[in-house]
Amino acid sequence: MTEQNTSELSPTIQANAAAHAVALLGTPASRGIAFGRVSFLKRQAAPEEKITVNDAQAEVERFTKARTEAIAQLGQLYEASLEKLGEQNAVIFQIHQMMLDDPDYVEQIERLIVTEQCNAEYAVDQVATRFAQMFSNMDNEYMQGRAADVLDVSRRVVQVLLAQKGITSPHQLKKYGNEPLILATDDLAPSETVQLDKDQVVGILTSAGSARSHTVIFARTMGIPAVISMGDALNESLEGQWVIVDGAAGVVYIDPDDELQRHYRERKRTEDALRARLELFRGKETRTLSGRRIHLYANIGSSEDIDLVKASDAEGVGLFRSEYIYLHAKDYPDEESQFKVYREAAQDLEGRKLIIRTMDIGADKTADYFMLKHEENPAMGMRAVRICLAHPEIFKTQLRALLRASAYGDLAIMFPMITSVDEVKGCLKICAEAEDELRSEGIPFNEHMEKGIMIETPAAALISDELAPLVDFFSIGTNDLTQFTLAVDRQNAEVGRFLNPYHHAVIRLLKMTIDNAHSHGIWVGVCGELAADEGFTHKLIELGVDEISVAPSSVLMLRARIATLA
Repeated sequence: MTEQNTSELSPTIQANAAAHAVALLGTPASRGIAFGRVSFLKRQAAPEEKITVNDAQAEVERFTKARTEAIAQLGQLYEASLEKLGEQNAVIFQIHQMMLDDPDYVEQIERLIVTEQCNAEYAVDQVATRFAQMFSNMDNEYMQGRAADVLDVSRRVVQVLLAQKGITSPHQLKKYGNEPLILATDDLAPSETVQLDKDQVVGILTSAGSARSHTVIFARTMGIPAVISMGDALNESLEGQWVIVDGAAGVVYIDPDDELQRHYRERKRTEDALRARLELFRGKETRTLSGRRIHLYANIGSSEDIDLVKASDAEGVGLFRSEYIYLHAKDYPDEESQFKVYREAAQDLEGRKLIIRTMDIGADKTADYFMLKHEENPAMGMRAVRICLAHPEIFKTQLRALLRASAYGDLAIMFPMITSVDEVKGCLKICAEAEDELRSEGIPFNEHMEKGIMIETPAAALISDELAPLVDFFSIGTNDLTQFTLAVDRQNAEVGRFLNPYHHAVIRLLKMTIDNAHSHGIWVGVCGELAADEGFTHKLIELGVDEISVAPSSVLMLRARIATLA
């Protein structure tokens, strides 16, 4: 991260930085605008020196007592966080309790105390660092975010151990009169975040951190603007500086002039009013003015986004892109590894709907081990269902995993890139074979799991009357439907101006699909980019869609929009 490298900034930010302030860049983490004095979080450093103890078993017992006390504190923090964060977010403190009960974690600390005859504080610190480093080195961003969690729970244990010696470990922020504070630190633990005084701390800056950490999720839920991963640009020379934090852009303006402050204060007034209005729709059903019920779901790329779904107040997941499992694997993922991912997602959603798209490999999403041949136009080549039907053994492995996971939640599946009746029948045939196998093996699954298809090609839309009797629902993928209808490659920037999702041909295909679905008694949803287009929401409602699935960040905005429509 460079301090004044304005060439990396957007034109608007470049202009603001050049004319009105120094701009520091980071990763956008929590939307919003904040004004305040930078105040670095001061933690009393825990004694990290190794102290030889005479009675290792007594030190193990001391650790056990501290761990028990920390677990009790986390239980109290869970109860205190329910109102502030909601149960879906407060549950992290129950998870932290389980982390302190993890046999491997506990065993490593106790073994270190005994084998090295060392003090408990040192052992906890060493093992916590080891675990955090392990998580940080993982390719999976969700697991990287768990590094902060293990450090958080371990720090709590150390604080209890220090308190046993009469040593306190307070968190201190330098105050500047009654001025609002922008908290700055290397990273912020979930427990530290939830205990922030929002009347005092109005923004968060970190030099490290993960966009998928619970700290970031909490900041969003609490409405605190945050910019993370600022690197060396965030240093203590900024202590006491007056700054503007733009959480959406991931930029911090240092010592902004009056003109820039006026601009951002006006933006903040507008955004705060909008955010307050949107919060009124949290926990509410999505209904039009006439009372018509619309199911509002979220699109996600992996099971790691489940926390975002719950924080967004979506009713479930309308599109789970299962291909990420294949893209992050070095070889074809087996049934058991897939089953664990799907089961965990179904369980974590706690009864909410989970619609999983079977693997959409091909086009712009390739894995080397599939050994796909080079194609001049891969978007219209060997991809999705075409690969599945050409390699039924790979497809059946995924279907068996999905079926098994259906016993653990409200799970449905949908097949992408459909162009014919035969393709749907082929998919259902392999699915039926997988069901028969599971029955013969005595493995439970939901016998009534919904099976749907994605309407992404003009062919599927045009024969939607023939496809509807075969499935339980349609989900319209407007991105591909638009590019195939208009013969415009959406990956080609040169023809981007011709990609018009509002084209009458696209809208006619939408209407045809929705009418055919309803005439055969099945529901229909929309999960492409058009679903999140507020300027088009009225048209989707008018056309008769039953479900809309968007990015988690768009859920409350869309719910509010739908509430204004007839």
